[in-house]
Amino acid sequence: MATNGEAAPKTAGTSSQAAAQGNGTTPQSKSGLVPTNNVTIKDGMTVRTRIEPTLPVDDVIRQLCVSLQIQERPTMFALRDENGELVTNDNMRKKIKGKANLRLVNAPAIEAAEIVERLMSKDAKLGLALTALRKYIKAKQFADEFLKRDGLGELISVINSTHGNQLAYALTAMQNLLELDHGWDSLDDAFILKIVQILSSKQSLINVCRPATAILKKLVEASPACGPTAHLASSSRGPPVPPPGSVYRYGFDAVFEQMRKETRLLETVVDRLGSADTTMALYSMMLINSLLANATDTHWDEFTSALERLNVRKAVIRLMSSHTIEDLTSCILDFQANMMRVTYRMKSTLVEPDLEDSHAAALKYIWTSSKVDEEVINVDIYKWRKIGLDSEDITQEFREVGVLGLQCLRHFVAKDPDYWTKVVQEQLSRPEERRCPIAKASHEVTDLLSEHWAIYAPGYSTSTTFQPFFLNFYRVHALATQFFLRMWNESGASRGDFPRLVALTRSQVKVALRRENERPWHEVEQDFLESEYRAVRDRQMQELEMEDDIMAKVPMRNLRAKLYKESAEFVRQQRMHCLLEGAWFMNAMPVMSGISRETIRRPTLPWRFMRLDNGLKYLHYVDSQVKFYVRKGFEDLPDRIDLSMVSEIATGTCVPYGNQLRDVDMAAMPTSPLAASPLSFSLLSAGSTSLADQIATDLDRWADWTDGLNMLRKDGAHVASRETESFIQALTEIGLKIKLLDLTGEKVDIPSGLVMGNPPTNCDFFFSDL
Repeated sequence: MATNGEAAPKTAGTSSQAAAQGNGTTPQSKSGLVPTNNVTIKDGMTVRTRIEPTLPVDDVIRQLCVSLQIQERPTMFALRDENGELVTNDNMRKKIKGKANLRLVNAPAIEAAEIVERLMSKDAKLGLALTALRKYIKAKQFADEFLKRDGLGELISVINSTHGNQLAYALTAMQNLLELDHGWDSLDDAFILKIVQILSSKQSLINVCRPATAILKKLVEASPACGPTAHLASSSRGPPVPPPGSVYRYGFDAVFEQMRKETRLLETVVDRLGSADTTMALYSMMLINSLLANATDTHWDEFTSALERLNVRKAVIRLMSSHTIEDLTSCILDFQANMMRVTYRMKSTLVEPDLEDSHAAALKYIWTSSKVDEEVINVDIYKWRKIGLDSEDITQEFREVGVLGLQCLRHFVAKDPDYWTKVVQEQLSRPEERRCPIAKASHEVTDLLSEHWAIYAPGYSTSTTFQPFFLNFYRVHALATQFFLRMWNESGASRGDFPRLVALTRSQVKVALRRENERPWHEVEQDFLESEYRAVRDRQMQELEMEDDIMAKVPMRNLRAKLYKESAEFVRQQRMHCLLEGAWFMNAMPVMSGISRETIRRPTLPWRFMRLDNGLKYLHYVDSQVKFYVRKGFEDLPDRIDLSMVSEIATGTCVPYGNQLRDVDMAAMPTSPLAASPLSFSLLSAGSTSLADQIATDLDRWADWTDGLNMLRKDGAHVASRETESFIQALTEIGLKIKLLDLTGEKVDIPSGLVMGNPPTNCDFFFSDL
């Protein structure tokens, strides 16, 4: 039984007598026992008495009647504390320990009869009767007597005919009666509709709406699935059937059928979430949670769609920043958990436009808003491919994201139909390889957000903090999808880059939605709408490097080494391509003392064109006074150098060849005091004889040729320029990070080590797609 008295530990008395002194004020009875409680009898007299806590209440009352010489039968009396709570065998020890002031009053049967009579007469004392009833009805003994006298029917009659404070008292009495697990199974649809109508009226007083909301919540939860026979449903493979007389016969469907008759109810309840009366907001929140938790398949879509139309999420988000009582915090977290359940169910529900009108309507809206010229395409074959799906099988295309993905895309379109039309038309104007699959991008964003908020079976949330961004799921989806499209455009992506854009968006989602219970919404918008591609990529790369020391792991070191070799080979191929294409160089004179001048073939012309043959064995060339167009092949290149004779590619060895030096005897020329050009190189034989001395026209050509010629040598490992080394390192790092993006996109974890045994000698199986 619910109590309003003070809580105290149980005690044991030392005697079984009740001693009384008329208006006694002495602290001790004649027997020398210390009194435990004051008892006020019907004529107003208060006595000090000692009550033995081990006695039943009936015996205590009998002894009081004997001691006080009361003529009426003891069965006509009961004990209540000063708050009106009935003293029972269950709570008497607590009343004695707390030294509660008690009153000797009429027995529950007499009180129930008197109150029912007042309810029937509806006279001037109705208010007093209702005030007493809302207190007394909490006790099972009184409630049983009240129900025997058809008190429930009379209470319903009062609810149907009163208003104001009397209605509030009557509803509170009904609310308290419904806390019992029996006696109210006769409540019918008319009563439920009356409660719905009371709640639907915005003119209803706060003290009326509070108990009415609690009553409706209780009826929603009184479903057969929650009753004592619910456990039999699984064995009988059917819905639980309540036994006769059970109050567990109502539930969501019974209440919602009446709610449908008053379309304003949900709107009013949602509006009351913003009530200045926090208790009213609490009750409304509890009712919504109860409806969400108990909604059945029969009315699921209708109910959840109605809540979405009323923007209940926004109302709860406002509550997150304005609530003042702890119970409301718990209710908000319950709402989040319920919305997780709703979201998961949407995600796991197939899109079937042939069976569901709402699905077909959403798809029609999306397609119509795209404004694709249907005359240009075969609508039956290519319709949905035009907005980014892979096929025309809608059920299959939405299988991974379900109705949640469909609604996200519909909300994205509805948010700004002109933007949607512009994006679709813009993509269709591009070559097919460069088009962003918009609908597919929307699906991926839906999946990323589901992953971020852990929307997994069975759709339950264990979050202990507010998640306002989750309740703004559609808005976040729209922002993230816009971000995806913008990154696609800024990066110049093609279809093959789609997985990397997904990984990029996943990184941004994580950043934008961080510290969800602290950050304001405008910062989320800024993160999605104002972040630049380069900054996002750089941060993502840093995240990959920093996350869990991934770069230091053995598989990563192996991967880096392998990618370095591949990068070096790529650079080698690029350099070979440059040599095969050929290029012009300035002829020069060596100035290094280490170069033998005995057999130098002094050039007579300032320019030389060189080209590597396809067999990579000879370097063909021609000297000329001026540069000219050299045809493919080797017809214009009469001379050649056998590369097998080249043992070294020396750099920084030469000075430009000039007319003033043309007639100089090179054999007799001392070491030149002129500084060597940094863009010069010499092909030296094993005896340090110069086979060619050239100066490149720019640094890139110098790096291409010096490193390319070095790579042609048998060892093939020497790289002369820092530029080429930096290039190989950069390619290695880019390749490594791209592979990490691929692994991340596939949710593959790189292990930090093995628990048992030695690591495998070959880790290539981790990176089979390299």
